[in-house]
Amino acid sequence: VQLQASGGGSVQAGGSLTLSCVASGSNLGVGTMAWHRQAPGNQRELVARIGGLGSPDYADSVKGRFTISRGNRKNSSHLQMNKLEPEDTGVYYCKFAYRGREYWGKGTLVTVSS
Repeated sequence: VQLQASGGGSVQAGGSLTLSCVASGSNLGVGTMAWHRQAPGNQRELVARIGGLGSPDYADSVKGRFTISRGNRKNSSHLQMNKLEPEDTGVYYCKFAYRGREYWGKGTLVTVSS
């Protein structure tokens, strides 16, 4: 399984960014897509995830600001991040969970300046 993530970058506080991720591999069924992030000096934390049926979960810190959705391609997801805050700065990782296994993409840096 390979994960390809895109998006990220630098933005001022209050701005928006969109992250996208696609998981690909042979004979993959529909799995759970998630985004985690890791700020400098902090542990990696869950930001949002969405299951195969499209029901999302969010970290309390991003509720009302971030929206995760499934893309048109199977096992793809988008993370729309609005009203970004400096505390949202970190490396964002896409994760695909399927049949008890987890697969991680390379991180993409999001920097929010005040």
